[in-house]
Amino acid sequence: MKIITLCGSLKYQKQLMEIAENLAVDGWCVLTPVWSVSNRRVDAHTIENFKRAHLKRIDMSDAVFIANIDGYIGDSTREELEYAKSKGKHVMFYMNS
Repeated sequence: MKIITLCGSLKYQKQLMEIAENLAVDGWCVLTPVWSVSNRRVDAHTIENFKRAHLKRIDMSDAVFIANIDGYIGDSTREELEYAKSKGKHVMFYMNS
């Protein structure tokens, strides 16, 4: 089973979870971003930890899956894409219209 990291804007959390489910059904082991589901305050240190952890997920993956939802790819997702390319990871895209 191959490992894939899902990358995309967390403002599309519901759609990202649907994409993750579909990838899992297709036989991938899916690593997803972490988002806060509580009302806790997320400070700069925590955000940096989340970013480093997500890059580690990319390191562990065979591929990345970039979710381009409603034509939006934010700065963080662009950075993750460039990081994945620099590591020679296979890149796949999801686009909706």
